[in-house]
Amino acid sequence: MSPPALSVPVQRKGESSGEDLLILSQLNKSFFGNPVLKDVSLALGRGQTLGLVGENGAGKSTLMNILGGNFQADSGTMTLMGKPYAPRNPQDASARGIAFIHQELNLFGNLSIGENLFLTAFPRHRFYWGGSIDRRSLRKRTQALLERVGLDLAPDTLVSQLSPGERQLVEIAKALSIDAQLIIFDEPTTSLTVRECEHLFRLLRQLQSSGIAAVYISHVLQDVLQMSNRIAVLRDGQVVGEGPTGNFKIDRMVSLMVGRNLSQFYPEKQVQPSRDVVLEARRLSQSGIIADISFQLHRHEILGIGGLMGSGRTELARILFGLEPCEAGTLELLGKPLRRHGPRSRIKQGLAFLSENRRDEGLCPTASIRDNMALVSLEKHVGGPLGVLRQKRLDSVLKDMAKAVGLSARSQMTGAVNQLSGGNQQKIVLAKWLLNAPAVFILDEPTRGIDVGAKYEVYRLMVNLAAAGAGVILISSEVEELMGMCDRILVMANGEIHDELCRPHFDRERFLRAALMDPIQRVTSPSVDKGLPR
Repeated sequence: MSPPALSVPVQRKGESSGEDLLILSQLNKSFFGNPVLKDVSLALGRGQTLGLVGENGAGKSTLMNILGGNFQADSGTMTLMGKPYAPRNPQDASARGIAFIHQELNLFGNLSIGENLFLTAFPRHRFYWGGSIDRRSLRKRTQALLERVGLDLAPDTLVSQLSPGERQLVEIAKALSIDAQLIIFDEPTTSLTVRECEHLFRLLRQLQSSGIAAVYISHVLQDVLQMSNRIAVLRDGQVVGEGPTGNFKIDRMVSLMVGRNLSQFYPEKQVQPSRDVVLEARRLSQSGIIADISFQLHRHEILGIGGLMGSGRTELARILFGLEPCEAGTLELLGKPLRRHGPRSRIKQGLAFLSENRRDEGLCPTASIRDNMALVSLEKHVGGPLGVLRQKRLDSVLKDMAKAVGLSARSQMTGAVNQLSGGNQQKIVLAKWLLNAPAVFILDEPTRGIDVGAKYEVYRLMVNLAAAGAGVILISSEVEELMGMCDRILVMANGEIHDELCRPHFDRERFLRAALMDPIQRVTSPSVDKGLPR
């Protein structure tokens, strides 16, 4: 269902009739003496979308938290709708018409859509004792908001039953419920399907046409170009580039973000795949999940697995790692059968798995960097009859690994992981597995939600892994990433492998045809069964 046209909001009392809705002038912010924002000045007009990009740690979140009332600037001024603006808290920002839709959506799964939308301002009966909630009015007002964002659901539906895309639309409806004049979107497409992204983009365009301004923060630079009227690039807390979207291309954005030219965004592989098989799957099947999956992974190879969300990519990875059951088929690692044991056994035999959900499944967020990195390989640093931990040796190994993965020099090993940027968190997950020296590394969406500089570091680590003799499986939703990094790509749809593409004959159109193919149209290739490099 497409979102219906949105009505133009009524001009608020005291609102400026000028072009600029928001003006930021010379904003500065420091934490513990460390400058995070330095003389940031930006302007945003009514109905405009500002694409805000920069590496993790560039100052984007701090700037938006000042705008949203979570932080206060040390110096500088803000003007909103022609009046001074200095929110002391998020409630102040909301009252002035600013809504912040975070990457981690702030909804309560055990409450209904309507209860989430009006949690702080329930409609109440005027003439009943105690001012009880007016459920009829709640449903009516919720239904009107859901229609505005094109979400065909009952107001009483529990949020826990919604998909990530539907939850995103509920957050937008929540913003519209406060008559938002400016909506901040932080990585809005991270967990959305292609169809949900298209719906979101249509809605954003309608918000623009109705006069609502937006700040769009994303590491998906193509989306930023598509959705923004203007672009601002932050680096080290400063605006290093700003102007109309037409003045920017991806190469220029990347160069401004990292402060150098990434002439080759994907590191070149120096070692080609051998014929030595490190992992072989034969006719793996699980009812309703995957069917008849066969492939080989070779030493020094990066094997891509692509397809749309719901194609079975992640489910296959979890089956390979022993997290999910498999009814039929066999797996061999280094020529030895992998019996139906769980992840602990797979780890000992040389498998590693980087989950797409690093926060919930890849890290212990409140534990230290040191403890997270040592989690998998801790047993290797225990010695003697009493099993005493060899602390000095472990600390030395962890220090070397932190340097090898490019962990920020400012990161303290005793600091909590949840205080780090997404890119540094991902490096810690990689370090955790690298310390175990795996023979096969399965990476599911390893660059999702991290900046271009951190992406390059992840790519470099993948290339180094393959060069050292490991087999790497890369699962990604980004076709360009698969084509830039992989030796071969298996295309999945409906739980099956529909096609195989080999470098240097990668073809984006053929990839998409296979990803959208019905099972009865399956393309077969001799290399799908044999998995041999061509």
